[in-house]
Amino acid sequence: MKMVQAIIRAEKLDIIKKALEEKGFIAMSIMEITGRGEQKGITLEYRGAMVEVDTLPKIMIQMAVNDEDVDPIIAIIRAAGRTGNFGDGKIFVWPLDLMAKVRTDEVWK
Repeated sequence: MKMVQAIIRAEKLDIIKKALEEKGFIAMSIMEITGRGEQKGITLEYRGAMVEVDTLPKIMIQMAVNDEDVDPIIAIIRAAGRTGNFGDGKIFVWPLDLMAKVRTDEVWK
């Protein structure tokens, strides 16, 4: 099993969720986060003064998936989340040693 973690633009969440659901990938955890990447934040005007906003709102999606589902999930997130601009996000994948269901005591290794 693998853990897929995607950090995406907040405005792309509904599009990505729908695209994943259409392919049968339903289960995910979604968190609101802030972060900064290559764009290093943005400059906004507030009450006539320029203000540096160092971190921007992002969404983090985490999914515990079977090994064979990693590549299709990455392709779906990329296709649905891409704008072509800085800040589109990143996807991380790492091994998942064990997943246990609380309700049923099922365990996957």
